[in-house]
Amino acid sequence: MKRLLCILSGMNAGGAETFLMKIYRQLDKTLYQMDFCINVKEPCFYEDEINAMHGKVYRIPSKSENLKEFISQLHKIISENNYEYVLRITSNAAGFLDLKIAKKAGAKVCAARSSNSSDGKGIKVRIAHMLGKFLYGKYVDVRIAPSDKAAVYTFGEKALKTGEVHILKNGLNIDAFQFSQSERELLLKTLHLENKFVVGHIGRFNTQKNHEFLLDIFAQIKKKKENAVLVLIGKGELQGAIKEKADKLDLSESVFFLGVRSDVPQLLSVMDVFVFPSFYEGMPNTVIEAQASGLPCLISDTITAEAGVTDLVRFESLKSSAVQWADKAIEITQNRNDRSAYTAEMKSAGYDIEDCVKRFTEIIFKKG
Repeated sequence: MKRLLCILSGMNAGGAETFLMKIYRQLDKTLYQMDFCINVKEPCFYEDEINAMHGKVYRIPSKSENLKEFISQLHKIISENNYEYVLRITSNAAGFLDLKIAKKAGAKVCAARSSNSSDGKGIKVRIAHMLGKFLYGKYVDVRIAPSDKAAVYTFGEKALKTGEVHILKNGLNIDAFQFSQSERELLLKTLHLENKFVVGHIGRFNTQKNHEFLLDIFAQIKKKKENAVLVLIGKGELQGAIKEKADKLDLSESVFFLGVRSDVPQLLSVMDVFVFPSFYEGMPNTVIEAQASGLPCLISDTITAEAGVTDLVRFESLKSSAVQWADKAIEITQNRNDRSAYTAEMKSAGYDIEDCVKRFTEIIFKKG
């Protein structure tokens, strides 16, 4: 059996983690196994599921917490367990350092998967990103990205043009996300949202996701549609601040904070429009999932055009006003096709998880 060690900060319900779990669930466990090396000390959202599939979870300090211990413990995990395959999930090239450690510990195939098309505007981040490319790029055997934008940011435009980067789509179990009118009606009743215009968003409460502007947009939607409600799925460090802003805008009774949920496909069926004004993304899983559910999506034009797999997606500039976003969000819900018809389109576009798993195993385990 070939075992792959995945290195990332944690295994909670974020985009990169969810990508790995979708792959992991579908792998032939008689041939392949995935283990995880993380930094967070508290139990993670996916940890019980990983244990149930006989995967291992290792905890080590982060580089910022204790660089010496990070290097020592990562080296020990790889060398003592004879990991030949190592995958680093990283939002910038600074993560390539982990693959240098892996090489020295005996790994034969070191892969990096870009998880974003930017990492913010901080000067320290940009310096670390540039140094990572220069100092540790030679330790990356396999380069993976979910979109062209993410590939260029992490690996460079030349690497993309020369075919050094494998574009691996954020696949999903498309049938599980097919729109269901009966599930919609049942969950609307359960959530006490009957006869409501449901605006939805899924994402961690951090600066990148731009929840503050999302609330401004919703405030304008509410002025035009009195029955509008905003459903927010996720958690994060800015959740308290967003709740405070909702109160200040007198929206607290119309904004629902549902936390991290395991019934995302059903919740997507409940929504009437998906609004996603992120500052940047690699390839947002949630927008792919929303399209599989036949849900109209309004997303920022900073996100790669590749996210627009179907005609459900409309792009809007972050320079546009909240009023403009609100008008567009309402407009794109008009005269829509049958929502259940979009699963076939997503499959034909290559987003079926089985196709993605096959390509993943070819990229990682059949290198050379």
